[in-house]
Amino acid sequence: MAPLGNLLPGPRIGFPPGFSAITRARRTRMVTMAEPEMDFGIRKMSASETVMEAHASETAWVLLHRGAELDFAGRRWSLFDEAPTALHLGPATPVAIRALAADTEWAIVRTVNERRFAPTLYRPADLKPEYRGAGLVQNACLRNVRLIFDHSTCPEANLVLGEVVNYPGRWSSYPPHHHDQPEIYHYRFTHPEGYGQAELGDAVLKVRAHDTVVIPPGLDHAQVSAPGYGIYYLRMIRHLPGNPYTGFTFSPSTCGRSTLRTKAGRLPSYHFSIIENP
Repeated sequence: MAPLGNLLPGPRIGFPPGFSAITRARRTRMVTMAEPEMDFGIRKMSASETVMEAHASETAWVLLHRGAELDFAGRRWSLFDEAPTALHLGPATPVAIRALAADTEWAIVRTVNERRFAPTLYRPADLKPEYRGAGLVQNACLRNVRLIFDHSTCPEANLVLGEVVNYPGRWSSYPPHHHDQPEIYHYRFTHPEGYGQAELGDAVLKVRAHDTVVIPPGLDHAQVSAPGYGIYYLRMIRHLPGNPYTGFTFSPSTCGRSTLRTKAGRLPSYHFSIIENP
């Protein structure tokens, strides 16, 4: 059973200005299955604030809210309606990011990587949504899966990065599944009072906006949103040495059920508008 320590509660009114660290890697050369080995946190910037760095780790920046200037002006007003803007950097790659508005918010994930690779800017038009679960089990597990990058698109990386949007009252990461590599989920909701549940093995954790869940390797996991509330979560996976993440294994309790096979579907007739926290 997963301990409650896997749930890292976030501030209910949102993160304060500056950088808020959520998880920290041990920063050793020996990456094991026992730790997520990812630095993850949220940076909230003021208007015209500039961040300049050349971090020693592989780093990914995901724009969560408002606008910022890199080599172009990127904006994002809704996590639910808009595809992501993300910047993926190899170790020691210089970058300068300037906020275009107050409360510009980024999710930042880092991990050790000795390989060098060219930086990549992922724009919304570059990333195609995948609607999984359409037409299966009464659409109870229909969700929008947005892959930003993985081992097939960036084999030099030690990270996998993507987003998932759960429709109200529906499941994702379903059927329950597991994989050898550690994973982190960071949650937002369509309404400030929204909530859902995260299954970690036999444990069930109540998750709210700004919470983070660390998923241990090999543990079956799935998510469900409460009726009336859509969930967004950022998902981050850390490859293991000699064992990169290339897929998952369904829980034995759901293996072999042909009615649960995942397939792509059409865009559902739902529209989300995020309501800002006061």
